[in-house]
Amino acid sequence: GMACDFSISQDLARFGQAGPKHGSAPIGGSTDFLPLYVGIENAMYSCTVCDPWSAHEAYRMGLLTEVVPALKVDGKYVANPLVVVDKWVDAQGRIVYGRSKTGEDLAKGKELMKSGVVDLTALDEAVEKCCTKLLYTMPNCLSKTINTLRVHKLVFWDMNKESHRDWLALNMATEGKAGFRAFNDGPKDNREVNFIKIRQLLAQGHEWNDELIEVTSPNYQKVQ
Repeated sequence: GMACDFSISQDLARFGQAGPKHGSAPIGGSTDFLPLYVGIENAMYSCTVCDPWSAHEAYRMGLLTEVVPALKVDGKYVANPLVVVDKWVDAQGRIVYGRSKTGEDLAKGKELMKSGVVDLTALDEAVEKCCTKLLYTMPNCLSKTINTLRVHKLVFWDMNKESHRDWLALNMATEGKAGFRAFNDGPKDNREVNFIKIRQLLAQGHEWNDELIEVTSPNYQKVQ
């Protein structure tokens, strides 16, 4: 989405990083662009911890142009029932708008999800509306404006793309090899390597090889 000039989402979508959890780094995109959108602290947390944002959170932080509902219950659109959309802050003043619900509220939200159907008509209409607004502008002036705004992203992309490419290639022989295999071949409920064991083995001087991958990856572990 960050490579796009405009990003419109339905509100059941989630946005986040997978890199450090699965053997890569969100370079060539998120590390270049995300701080421009959401600030360095939000970008740092997202890119390292890999907790996803709801569409409503992403919209609040400026990552999206617009968010529209996708779930219909009894023929009417309702906001994503799994996230908080009816209040801005909690009793301690922390922003909770768009955060995932918990406990009984989450259980009720899941039940509502089961009773509805996903209808992306509103998303299609929002995209058409945005395109129509752009249509009613001077073409050359619009192009110049977009290209000038893109420079803020491209300067970081151009600065880092060569080293990013080299790093990604080298990483596939170590953490990428382990993480991608675990994600692709691991059991459905366990597709991450044993992060603690990897750190311990590397601290002991163990080299990156197939033995290290096998003892830390769920897809090589025997089911008891």
